[in-house]
Parts: sequence; C-alpha cells; structure tokens
Amino acid sequence: MATKELDRRRHLLLTGTSAAEPYTSPQQGGGEPRLPPVDPAKHGTALKKQLDRAWKELKGRDVHHDAVAVEARRGVYLEFASAPGFDLALQSLEDKRAGVELAATRTQTSVTYATVYVPSGQLGYFEKKVEAYLTETTRKGNRKNKPLVESIAEIRLAALEGFWTDDPALFPPTGKTICWEVWLRGEDDELLARFREYAQTVNLKVGDEQLRFPDRLVVLAYGTREQMTGSIELLDVIAELRLAKEVPTSFVRMNAIEQEGWAKDLKDRITEPSPDAPAVCIVDTGVNAGHPLIEPALSKGDLHAYDPSWGVHDDDGHGTGMAGIALHGDLAEALLSSSPVALTHRLESVKILHKGTANPPELYGAITAEGVARAEIAAAQRKRVISMAITATDDRDRGQPSSWSAELDKLCSGMDDDNPRLLVVSAGNIRVDPGMDYRARNESEGIHDPGQAWNAVTVGAYTERTRITEPVFNGWTPIAHPGELSPSSTTSCIWQSQWPIKPEIVMEGGNMALSPDGKEADFPDSLSLLTTHYQPFAKLFTVTGETSAASAGASRVGATIWAHYPDFWPETIRALLVHAAEWTPRMREEINGTRSRRRDMEHLLRCFGFGVPNLERALWSAGNALTLIVQDELRPFERDKSNEMRLHTLPWPKQALLDLGSVEVELRVTLSYFIEPNPARRGWERRHRYASHGLRFAVQKANEQPDDLRKRINKAARDGDEEIHSSDEGWLLGPLLRAKGSLHHDSWTGTAADLASRESIAVYPVVGWWRERHQLGRWKRAARYALLVSIRTPETGVDIYEPVANQVQVATVVPT
Repeated sequence: MATKELDRRRHLLLTGTSAAEPYTSPQQGGGEPRLPPVDPAKHGTALKKQLDRAWKELKGRDVHHDAVAVEARRGVYLEFASAPGFDLALQSLEDKRAGVELAATRTQTSVTYATVYVPSGQLGYFEKKVEAYLTETTRKGNRKNKPLVESIAEIRLAALEGFWTDDPALFPPTGKTICWEVWLRGEDDELLARFREYAQTVNLKVGDEQLRFPDRLVVLAYGTREQMTGSIELLDVIAELRLAKEVPTSFVRMNAIEQEGWAKDLKDRITEPSPDAPAVCIVDTGVNAGHPLIEPALSKGDLHAYDPSWGVHDDDGHGTGMAGIALHGDLAEALLSSSPVALTHRLESVKILHKGTANPPELYGAITAEGVARAEIAAAQRKRVISMAITATDDRDRGQPSSWSAELDKLCSGMDDDNPRLLVVSAGNIRVDPGMDYRARNESEGIHDPGQAWNAVTVGAYTERTRITEPVFNGWTPIAHPGELSPSSTTSCIWQSQWPIKPEIVMEGGNMALSPDGKEADFPDSLSLLTTHYQPFAKLFTVTGETSAASAGASRVGATIWAHYPDFWPETIRALLVHAAEWTPRMREEINGTRSRRRDMEHLLRCFGFGVPNLERALWSAGNALTLIVQDELRPFERDKSNEMRLHTLPWPKQALLDLGSVEVELRVTLSYFIEPNPARRGWERRHRYASHGLRFAVQKANEQPDDLRKRINKAARDGDEEIHSSDEGWLLGPLLRAKGSLHHDSWTGTAADLASRESIAVYPVVGWWRERHQLGRWKRAARYALLVSIRTPETGVDIYEPVANQVQVATVVPT
C-alpha cells in the first residue's frame, strides 16, 4: 500500500498533437417536421379564413383589451398552433429579411405554439405562403411551402399568454401584481429606453438591472397583466415573458458544536496559502473572516458585497459554513488528525444575500455577474473557482435555460470579455416528506435554477454517513444507505433527454434520519458535516449538509487541482472533476435491467452524474494509470458551413500494451468546452439553438488506420460518396448518450492489445447558433477545448507511464 501511495506522477500536458484539417459533416440537414395527414385544398382554405378572421378581429379590438396582438406601431403578433402530437416548422416561421421574427414557443398538452412578430409592411406574408401552397408546386412536384403550411393547425391573434414561456399554471390571474421577467426583442440600449418609456405610461415598474444575450435583452417589471397590455408601444418590443425567480433567504438549520481547544490545535498546524494561490470565491451571504480557521486564507481585501451598504460580514451563517467546507472539507477529519495542514488555496467572499433585507428586485444573473466582477477587479490575475450554493426555490425550468443559468454560461464562456471561468453550483434541495419514498421524491423534483447551466459544474449530494450517535435519536434510522443519494438532493430525471447530464458529480452532503414511527425526518449532527460557525465569539463549529456542502466540497477539490496544475484552463479543471469520478457500488446497482440498458445508464447519470470525484486520481497519474491532457482550439465554422476538425495523434504506450496482451484495461476520454448561450425560448433547434457550437470526439478503432478515422467522421476526407460504417463495442455510454451538453465523458474496456492501436482521437464540430445565425458574426471565433485521455491497467508490473513520459520529455516523479 505504501508503494502505491508513493507512485505519484504528474499528468502529462501535451502540445503539438494535432493540426487543423478541413471538415465537412457527414450529417445532412435537420430534415422536415413530421406532418399530420391533411386534405391540402381544405387545409389551405381553412388557414386563409383564419388569417382573414384575425385581421378583421384586429381592426375591431380596443387597444386596452387583454391581448397583445393589437396592431402596434411597427407590426402585429400572430400565434400558430400545431396539431396535437406534431411539431411546427419553426424554421419556416421566421424570415429575417422580411422582418418576420419567431418571438417565443411553448408546448402544452402535446401542442406546440409559436408567437410570431409580423412587421406592418409584411402583414400579407403568410397569406402569400398559403396561397402558393394552394396554387403552385416545386420542381419535384410537391406543393410549395408544404412543411410550413401542413405543420400549422391553427392561426390566431396572439394573446398575452402567447408570450408566456414559463409554466402555464403560473400565469397571473386578472388584477394580480407579479414580477415579470421581460425578454425584449433585441439587445440595444435604444430598445431598453423605449420599453422604460412605454412602461412608465402604464405605471409598470421596471428594475434597474438588465442582461444581454444574442437578440435579447432581459429586465424585470412589476405590475398586472392589464398593465402589461395597456400600451400598444410596450407590446411592440416584447419577445417573451416569464415569472421572475424567488431565492430563499433562510438556509439549513445549523446546530452548534463547541470545541475551542480543538480549533486552536488545528490552527497551530496550518500553513497559510501563498498570496498568488488559486481561490474558492464563495458567492453567498458573506463570510466572517475573523474565524480562526478561515482567517489564514481570507484577507479583508477579498471580502465584497453586491450592495456595499450591506457590509461584507455574514449575518446568516450559510456563507461562513460554505467557506469552512471549501477550505478544509469536513472539519471533523482535520480536527481529529495530528498532521500538518498546508493550505494550497485561498478564499474570497462575495455577499449577494443580506439577512433582514428583502431580496433586491433585480435579476439574479446580473447580481451574480456584478459580484464576480468585484472579486476579479480586486485580484485580476488570480485563478478562482466560483462557488455558489444559492438556487431558486422551484424546479419549473426542467432543464430549459433561464436568464440566471444563461448568465452563468456567459460568465464561464467569457463571452463578453474573453475570460473563461470555472463555476461550481449546487443542484438544490427538496423538502423530505417522511410519508414518501425519498428516492421517488428525488427523481420527481428537478435540479433548481441556475443548476441547469451548461458550462457550470452542478453538484448533487450523496452520503456515506449512516451511524447515528446522539441519544436523542435513539431508535431513529438513516434514510439513505451508504453510497446512495442524500435524501434532499435533486436530480434531472424529469428533464427531457435533450438537456445536459446534471448533476455532473456528487459529493458528501450528509444524511437524514427517520423517526421510529416514520412520521418525522431530521438532520442529526452525526450524519452531517462539521464546519465553521459564523459567530466565532459565541461558538466555533456548526454542522451543515445537503447540496450546499456538496458544492463547497467540489469547489475545494477544483481549487486543489488548480494549485497543483496552474497552467490548466478552467475547462480542464472542470473535465478532471468528472474524469476522476467513480460511481459507488450502491449507485451501480441502479443498472438493474428494469429498463433498456441505455435508459438504465441515462437514469444513473441523471441521478448521480458521473459519480464521486477521487482527489488522488484527479491529481496524479501512476505507473499503471496514465492521464494525457490536451488544451487546444479549433474554428468550427466558416459563416454557415463547418470549417475544421482536429485529429490528435497521441504519444502512446503501444509496446507496453502489446506486452499486456489480453489483459483487460480501461480507456477514459473526456472532452470539455464552454458554449456561448442563446436562451430565448424559440424552439431550441436549428437557428434558435441554445449552444453556440458543439464539439464531439471519436476514437480510432482497433485495426483502423488514422485515415479511416478521418473518413468515418469527415465527409471532406472521403472519395466521392464513400461511406464508412463499423460498430465499436466496449464503450459504456456510446456516442448518443455522451453527446449531451458541453462536457462529454465515456469509458471503453477491452484488451490491452486492442487498445494499443487506438492512439488517434478526432475532435470535430457540430452545429450551433454561431453557424445558424451567422449574421451575428460570432462564427469567426475559435472554440477552446480540453481533451483528457486516461489508460488504466491492473497492477501487473508493466509501466505504461514511463514510455510516454520519455516521449514528451516530462519529469515523472514529484515529491509528495
């Protein structure tokens, strides 16, 4: 065991493994929507009548009627509906050259609705489309505009509900004042000024903060539905409406554990981190830096508040509790040890919630961005893991991007300032109902906003804690078994399959106990994590848990990795958190054959992500565990076409693997990159895709030459219409399941001899809004990515690390 612990070798960071190659996707276009059966003549005539009825109704409407389709200064809004169970041809509902714009889409009871803005000079646009369908044919003999016209079941003037892309049950009744999240149809300052001016005429209060996304500007407004429809001009600039998010200002109860002598002993063993060490930036309720176990890593200049009048202190306790976990992990382990503690990272604090003060009437995406900016201004060159354990109080987005989650994606991507960031967020907690099977509750409540952010690392909670020691809990039993999901952790089981795998990882979040009669559930201290109390003059320790503690623990792991590898990118640290994760045996039992294998695997992922990160594996390679790391970029698009791919030829322990022959080995591959978001709810397809771009990886198969790999994934490398088809057994997830989101991870198992010839890996682009909306000019940008490749073999005495290290001329052993 001692020999194994000493076999710590640095991961190998590679350069010059690839060159850009022209790339053409072998995939064809997105295809046409599935169309319901119709009688063409009757269907086209019915749609013409509906349009005529809409125009007649428009002329007779009073401008104060509760509908937004009233003729505005520059146009009108129409609502299109599909037949039940069929999709609309959303791509064809928009024509930028004509000024016709798809504003918002929603789906209710299997019907898709689309709200479309038609400018005043184009009011006959859709009549012409329907007339051509009735009277003209294409060169192939099909009716003109067939996909568009036959996908439409009904056309009518849009009502205010047509802009509502949130949960329909949350749409406000008449007379109720709510906080509207207003998405404006554009992103320039003149548009916002117009909206504020028009809102003032109907006494609609508009918030100070705003968020900008491609083609959209987001603000908050307070008022009733009657006020929202009270101005023709006001309606002209709106694209969609949602309910603003509420964020809780009270957090988990914390029971005190007072052990002052132990705290002094631990502080005496602490070595402070260097001033230029990476930091965990706690975005929370503030941190009280005077705590003796926090003070060595948190300077006064690194304490910030969104509103300076609040002060930077923590008057709630949650932020200081997160700081203790982010710096030390579970304090009980450090207190019981007698070993020196050399801190490798620092802390920063940004206060965005203030106890006793109502949550500010602003957008939390803007608040988060402003808070992060304050920390970055104070220490511009510092690497930091931004850690946020504050979420909305509900799960109504169900994986759909929100203004908050999209702003986190912007921050991570560096969309506005070319400064990519690593951000860790909690998945959010549920209230445990003792009368309900806790796993059923976990799987029926989705991850809370902003945990659906593609680029952030979302952290759920699991537990290994089942020993209850307090006499007051005699007879109580732990709810979760060792290695299972913590009782209050949320999952993405209820999300549609298209959305990213969340959480990506799980960390220790403690357990709950159930009373003997099964009617009560509680958090015993013995099933929780020990951390720092926010009032050290009264007591030094308290307990915490759930996904807040889990996300703080994950942030600690990320900062620790960064301290060891300061040249790594944020995308790379993010990749390592997943690359080094493992499912517990209890988690693996979820693959029980009750579903198809693919559904079993997706269920496992949406509950636990890729498992629990192993810090030792994240930090070190070994003689039988080699990790290669590539940090590279490619330019995915040339205007509206694919542009290039990268074929990486890696230094490979070919002879060592051949020597192992039939021994079973594991290959792991992780691809991590940040997308730029486009969060307007307009269908999430084709030109309205959320992600700016996507990347994928493909690994050379056994007995496949690098040129065969090129031809398999790159149409540009083929001769004519040559096709390459062959399966590749041994992958755990496969290319479809691993292709979600912006972080792709998979593992392959097979013989060492088969792995010996798999040293080539291609990274290639798939479409996104950079290409589909090329008029915005973002297609000129390069896409950075981190590619991690690991080989793990049994301990046979064959060294797979040294031959590769010799090839890349890297020192292999680092003192521990």
